[in-house]
Amino acid sequence: MPSISNKGQSMPESPIRKLVPFAEAARKKGKKIYQLNIGQPDIETPKVALDAVKNNDIDVLSYSHSAGFESYRNKLAKYYDKNDIPVDAEDIIVTTGGSEALLFAMGSITDPGDEIIIPEPFYANYNGFANSSGVNILPIRATIKDNFALPPISEFEKLITNKTKAILICNPGNPTGYLYTREEIEQLAELALKHDLFIVADEVYREFTYDGVKHHSIMSIPGLEENAIMVDSVSKRYSMCGARIGCLVSKNKEVMTTAMKFAQARLSPPTFAQIAAEAALNTPDSYFEEVNEEYTQRRNLLVEGLENIPGVNVAKPKGAFYCIAELPVKNADDFAKWLLEEFEHENETVMVAPAAGFYSTPNTGMNQVRIAYVLKKENLTRALNILKIALEEYNK
Repeated sequence: MPSISNKGQSMPESPIRKLVPFAEAARKKGKKIYQLNIGQPDIETPKVALDAVKNNDIDVLSYSHSAGFESYRNKLAKYYDKNDIPVDAEDIIVTTGGSEALLFAMGSITDPGDEIIIPEPFYANYNGFANSSGVNILPIRATIKDNFALPPISEFEKLITNKTKAILICNPGNPTGYLYTREEIEQLAELALKHDLFIVADEVYREFTYDGVKHHSIMSIPGLEENAIMVDSVSKRYSMCGARIGCLVSKNKEVMTTAMKFAQARLSPPTFAQIAAEAALNTPDSYFEEVNEEYTQRRNLLVEGLENIPGVNVAKPKGAFYCIAELPVKNADDFAKWLLEEFEHENETVMVAPAAGFYSTPNTGMNQVRIAYVLKKENLTRALNILKIALEEYNK
């Protein structure tokens, strides 16, 4: 029998999606599941984006430019300028989701065997993207006791070798919800310039910041133009996860010329989704004000509810819509499966994402879960009550 590649065998499962078969089986048994495992907002997509597709009179659904619609890139540049990110349309390549932008970035700046330093826990798919690119991740631990703040720069410097090409951050963070301060971003910038490294910043949650704290983009740091690469997406910003539209942004011309080769190899991003994404840029600021207020209330409800469950420790997020919680269990993976396979309270249960899959260091985060507060407040309240009852029963 022909053999599977080593790369394929070592490709990690998604901690977010690997429990889906268990959830499907639970639903077939009639259980209602409160999904706290995946960042799929229940906020309505802006009507202007949906109408742009619904009312379109395209006769031929053709390819777009490999970099995406010029009109969309021009509008994106204006959007970024409004957010203190000075870029031009030629500094932007539209991609099929932020995932493709990350793959283009890794393909453009690394060779097999090169290294990227990433504070952990981090977005689980970074492991998969690195694996498929032949890149080694050097994790540096952020801790729940520090609310997952940036680890000391001295710890980053210890990891840098002649194989290190970049530092990758997610800001605000998935899965932690941590929002880097201006000082932390500037410290990373100084380190990148000192060692001639790239900083790749995944900034897809830019709009979701709380408590009056401002987001600081890596693209806004003077003098870092040749080192900064930004990944972005419409998925969360406009509750358009299914559109699969993102972008890669950099003022480094060599990076963008190289990334363009990858963009040409996959031909073009999807046409209808670009139409929706371009129209979404007309969404009024009031939309985000209302959404942020809703997420702030959900965050407060979730954090307070988790803190009231005996044995649970939780980091309070400043952005995005996730938090990491430590549970009074030895193995959160087993607990998450048990919730779906064996447990029910009044024929209902909850689904969480075991956090070990958000680490690169083996056997780390074994008692942690990532929780996405993307449900309405009444559903979050119910889910918290179920989780409390489940932990009591599991630990008997």
